[in-house]
Amino acid sequence: MIFQDNVIKEFLRNVYFITGTPCGGKTTISRELAKRHNFLVYDIDEQFANHKKASNAIFQPAMNKTFKNADEFFGRTVDEYKKWLLDNTREQLDFVILDLIRLSQNQIVLCDCHLTMEQAETITEPSRIVFLIKEPSNIIDDYCNRPDHQGFCDFIHSASDVEKAKETCNATLKSLNEKHYSDIKESDYFWLERTSASTVEETVEKVEKHFGLSEC
Repeated sequence: MIFQDNVIKEFLRNVYFITGTPCGGKTTISRELAKRHNFLVYDIDEQFANHKKASNAIFQPAMNKTFKNADEFFGRTVDEYKKWLLDNTREQLDFVILDLIRLSQNQIVLCDCHLTMEQAETITEPSRIVFLIKEPSNIIDDYCNRPDHQGFCDFIHSASDVEKAKETCNATLKSLNEKHYSDIKESDYFWLERTSASTVEETVEKVEKHFGLSEC
């Protein structure tokens, strides 16, 4: 069964989407907003394991692809790695939408996610989404320095050649996000760029204003 975009948007009217590029501040801002307004945070990365259990290798092959170790995982070409990441996001989106419909019927939900602008257009209105972005460079070092990404940090450091694994991962994420970053900045969507001068307080206030939460 295929649902039209207007039907999905109607059932997701209580969901605010916080998306963008890696290390743009999505998780930090989502949790601060939730704390201020008593909203539920839905982090799609945290839900991946549950969605994989409910998936089917025939219909969600990327989600069910397995790797023997870090050497096999990071030994792929940049194009292979990039395609796998994109396919994972696309396959998981169906599960995410169903979860959000269920969770948001009687409460506001903040969805911490990574959507393309094309995906955003099909599931929500511009007034309910913000793109938090950061120039895509040195992404892996930023990831590994975050407490919530220690699992990934340990995994990449288990590779035989850690620097080569980091190089491949950085190249993949840069390739994946470089055009996305530029397209967001040229779009009509509301976006905020994270810089060395950015503060959580200032960013949250701007997102609150965009979402119409300033007086809530």
